[in-house]
Amino acid sequence: MALSHKAKRRWSLVILLIGLPVYIVLAVTVVSWFDRPSILVELLIYVVLGMLWALPFKFVFKGVGQAGPEDDGPA
Repeated sequence: MALSHKAKRRWSLVILLIGLPVYIVLAVTVVSWFDRPSILVELLIYVVLGMLWALPFKFVFKGVGQAGPEDDGPA
């Protein structure tokens, strides 16, 4: 099922404003359960987790920054 451009824009806002902060809190909580690794290992963990969260939502974010087919041209 394909999402309309308007639906993609709305879902991307929900994901960024609600989902991302929840994911950040969960990632920091899970990493803090273990003994703190060296700063470079910890940085690598956060970089990987930072890229990993967006993979399931790639289809939602694709094309959101462009003008949609239902949008008018410049006013």
